[in-house]
Amino acid sequence: MRTISVFGLGYVGAVTASCLAKAGHKVIGVDVNPMKVELLESGHAPVLEPGLSELLAESRRTGRLHATSDPKIAVDQSEISFLCVGTPSLHNGSLDVSAIKRSCEEIGKALRSKKAFHWIVLRSTVLPGTAKSVAIPTIEAASGKRSGVDFAVCVNPEFLREGCAIADFLNPTVVVLGADDHAHLAPLRELYRENPGQIFETSLGVAEMVKYVCNAFHALKVTFANEIGTLCRQLDVDALAVTKIFMSDTRLNISRAYLTPGFAFGGSCLPKDIRALVSSAKQLDLDLPLLEAIMPSNRAHLERAVEAVLATKCKKIGVLGLSFKSGTDDLRESPSVQLIKRLLGEGCQVQIWDQHVSLGRLVGVNRHFIEEEIPHIGALLGTDLAEVVSRAEVLVVGAKAFDEEAISAMLRPNQFVVDLRSLRPRSTALEEMASHQVASASLLQIAGLVQGAARSTGEAAFHE
Repeated sequence: MRTISVFGLGYVGAVTASCLAKAGHKVIGVDVNPMKVELLESGHAPVLEPGLSELLAESRRTGRLHATSDPKIAVDQSEISFLCVGTPSLHNGSLDVSAIKRSCEEIGKALRSKKAFHWIVLRSTVLPGTAKSVAIPTIEAASGKRSGVDFAVCVNPEFLREGCAIADFLNPTVVVLGADDHAHLAPLRELYRENPGQIFETSLGVAEMVKYVCNAFHALKVTFANEIGTLCRQLDVDALAVTKIFMSDTRLNISRAYLTPGFAFGGSCLPKDIRALVSSAKQLDLDLPLLEAIMPSNRAHLERAVEAVLATKCKKIGVLGLSFKSGTDDLRESPSVQLIKRLLGEGCQVQIWDQHVSLGRLVGVNRHFIEEEIPHIGALLGTDLAEVVSRAEVLVVGAKAFDEEAISAMLRPNQFVVDLRSLRPRSTALEEMASHQVASASLLQIAGLVQGAARSTGEAAFHE
């Protein structure tokens, strides 16, 4: 059993406090609103949520749940403090973290006289960096103590939906625990030990960001469905029938496919079909901002790749991978082709290696496209991988199908590497390979804006 204080008794706080008490822990709720404290103390829910009143009443009867407006009492009587206070929007859209800061100040003041180690867990939705830039400095300043020595700050984002928040807490799909020192997660592991959800232990920043990614994707799905439904109705097409077929594809549509951050998409289908949908909507005088934003967003991602290469201030560029999808010779609307055109326009000297692309073998539409886009492609294509790598000051990696160990052996210490294939951790193969190759700047500083996957570029395409 753990002793826990929960700061903030709104939806998240009341549910968190009640469910932790139900699990057998001793919990004390804290709120600046005396009415919420009185309601909880009397066994009534401070917010309307199905099943919460019964859960609170049971926890009060067993003596496992109490409430107070005194933060010092709460901190003194607990090992772990969960921050569940509100983080509303300001007028300019930025996040109001004043309640987070105020709670951290109160906890910090309470910690001045506390000798035992204390855990502070951010459960409120906060942007990446809040734990480090707001919570930790505020607690240190108010307490006179040091993070990691006298207290620890962790992040445990909530994924609770109003109306079924208790079920979401007790039966989650995932539990995210964030700390820069994973040893500090020990008490949280114990709290969630019997939890049926998959548990992820990660950094503070990742834990803070995950909630935003989830909510952004939820909003994106709603908007996408509504825009498609609107277009279907205007075209006199059964939107529900379309949606039913669309959702039945769990390999590409309702799946993990295309959700790994990557390079820009290309190919013969996606750009053409998006443009056709947008054009159709305009002819019908429909305003579909989400669909209209897809191509500009794709172009902006391509520009970030160009900027990453140009930021090196080098002129000799080697590009591994030319086709829009690794393992093919299809160059139609390949983002790598567009990248090369931009680099050539900036005065760069580019050499290309792609084991699947040979000018002599290109025919039909494919050959016509490349002759239109880069007429002097033959002079840029290299047949010797080692030679392309050795001549480059900057190596742009777009192809998936190559031997990383072989490439690593070819690289020189003064070469830059911009990896467009995958957003992988620094510890994985290519970034380990590339990190010691960078002479005057960090690989992640240069390529972090655009590091992505050819899987997003190529595998996103349907084949005609």
